[in-house]
Amino acid sequence: MQNHVSGSQRAVLLLITLAGILASVFLAIQLVIGFLPGFLYLVFLVKRTGQGLRDIWRTSKEGIGRAKIVILILFLVSFLLPSWKLSGTIAQMVQISLNILTPEHFLLSAFCIAMVVSLLLGTCVGTLSTVGIPIISSAAALHIPLELAAGALVSGAFVGDRTSPFSSAYQLLSNTLQLPAGKQWRALLPTTAAGVMAAMLYYGWADMGQVHVPLLPGHTAGKLSLLAFLPPALLLGAVLLRFSIVYAFLISILSAACIAFGNGISPMQLGRAFLFGTEGAGGLQHMYGLLLFLALAGAYNELLEKHRIVQPLLERWMRGSRSLFGSTWRTMMAALGISLLAANQTLPIILTGRSFLQQWEASYGKQRLAEVMANSAMLFPGMIPWSVLAVMCSTVLGVPLWQYVPHAIFLWLLPLLTVCAAMLRKSAENDRKNQQAC
Repeated sequence: MQNHVSGSQRAVLLLITLAGILASVFLAIQLVIGFLPGFLYLVFLVKRTGQGLRDIWRTSKEGIGRAKIVILILFLVSFLLPSWKLSGTIAQMVQISLNILTPEHFLLSAFCIAMVVSLLLGTCVGTLSTVGIPIISSAAALHIPLELAAGALVSGAFVGDRTSPFSSAYQLLSNTLQLPAGKQWRALLPTTAAGVMAAMLYYGWADMGQVHVPLLPGHTAGKLSLLAFLPPALLLGAVLLRFSIVYAFLISILSAACIAFGNGISPMQLGRAFLFGTEGAGGLQHMYGLLLFLALAGAYNELLEKHRIVQPLLERWMRGSRSLFGSTWRTMMAALGISLLAANQTLPIILTGRSFLQQWEASYGKQRLAEVMANSAMLFPGMIPWSVLAVMCSTVLGVPLWQYVPHAIFLWLLPLLTVCAAMLRKSAENDRKNQQAC
């Protein structure tokens, strides 16, 4: 019995996993079905190293446990939207949003609001759940293209998810690289400022091209009910007080359910809305396949990391690097490959950081690596259709990822800026060497 996984077997694993996921995306079947062949082949490889099925099951359970929070969040999202709909919360928030957000500056305002809230909350999902839902609904009322509005919201939400000291991903990167959070923030500041300015210019320009449709009377009239604002207020307050996001969702759903009962909604109607959704909002029926996929992806990631399936490939990949530019694009390509495979944000940060830290620290410094990883490993999962973050963003906003990603400029511009900056630094280094040679 062999005691290691060969390079060809790793390549086959990558091919099977990605082919299955892409097939499920293009054929519009459940992601868990496309992911299953890759998982089974991984189990086969691990078993051939001498691990018993009981050990594999134990490791898989640990992985599912690590993904538990994400699974619970997506599970609760399927209840949050119907409860807010039936309690009148969404209608009230849309009415307020329409009075605050002017059509002339809608996209720019949406980006700025999402950015500020995400910097305070440190969570992309929490931001989109609190301010994203009413803003995307307002965009529909104003006949603003939903893909543009979703792109602006996701861009703003990822500013905080990547940059806020309150973000779990930000803290994970800091801990992985053993870099103080303050130094990491300063390392990220130049590209953050460039990305934010470019996004503001883009959404300001996009606002100029919109045809402003007058609102129907029903969108502007109506008496506001402060009680209907209680569920989002409780959600926002709980997250600001650093409650677990799961508890924040639960508090908001329970308060919305109580308001719905007060509005004459029966428990049977609420239960049906929880299961099947209401007017396209939420519902467990539309979510169970994604929940199974997240559980399977958690088990897959744990098996990958524990049995070092990917690490040897990463170490071999970086050996050919001889310059800052080479190290930059190799690190980014490694982060992209892991993001495609892992379907989450955590594993790319951990594996890339652990595998490349020693080389980067010796040659260019931790802060440079932090910048490269923040602009790749922390953003790529937001652009991959089967990634956990992308699934949650798309689910909360109700807009397919492939429609809004071209307009989520902050996500894809920063990787390009990082590559361009590395090329400029390489050119400067070559000029210095030529001058010294002369």
